Amino acid sequence: ASKLNLSGMLSINFLPNAVYKPETCIRATLEAAAEMNFPTRRLMFEVTESERVHDHVHLKHIFIEYKRRGFTTAIDDFGAGHSGLNLLADFQPDIVKLDMALTRGIDTDRVRRAIVSGIVRMCDEIGIRVIAEGIETPSECLALQDEGITLFQGYLFARPGFESLPQ
Repeated sequence: ASKLNLSGMLSINFLPNAVYKPETCIRATLEAAAEMNFPTRRLMFEVTESERVHDHVHLKHIFIEYKRRGFTTAIDDFGAGHSGLNLLADFQPDIVKLDMALTRGIDTDRVRRAIVSGIVRMCDEIGIRVIAEGIETPSECLALQDEGITLFQGYLFARPGFESLPQ
């Protein structure tokens, strides 16, 4: 990201059950950021909701430590996994990334739209930004904009290709 002069956030996904001590686990990340002169304020640590969290208190401690260090925190694939609402009750990250299973075809699916609308209202009320993942069509994007979402990712905007980004 530093070599490509990317100006956005750099997301680092982690599995909560693999982090024993957050202070120790982020050491390599901090060293790499310093070596590459990459601002740590542009690092976002995302916990994936697809792994069952065995210890919510431990995950809350991880998030608190990451926020204390100035990192952005996120729940990735929200709505696809084991503990989304319980996790939000225990800890509020900066960002919730809606799983593509909720956003795909939302322009023609009133049930998904109602669910996403509720999530957006809830997140707005507790101060969490929402990113819609997996956006593939302009009509999906417009439907999500109608629900108040302003942050998107998906094939509609770009295909994955970190090394092939314009320099």
